[in-house]
Amino acid sequence: MTVTFNVGTPDRIVRVILGFFLIAAPFVTGWALFASPTWTWGAVLVGLVLVATGAIRFCPAYRLFNLSTSKETSR
Repeated sequence: MTVTFNVGTPDRIVRVILGFFLIAAPFVTGWALFASPTWTWGAVLVGLVLVATGAIRFCPAYRLFNLSTSKETSR
């Protein structure tokens, strides 16, 4: 079975950092934006997706648009 990677290392780092920020922001920043549960759960959901795609090195949206930031395309 061939595993395809399409998320490179710099992209992974940005995704994980931004993902953890979005997961934590609604609970620690006190921003008025997060007074709405919709924005809170939206930020957490997007953060989880970013962390997951960074961890597994695969992004379905990149596959859909035939993009890759990875030098290593398969393993």
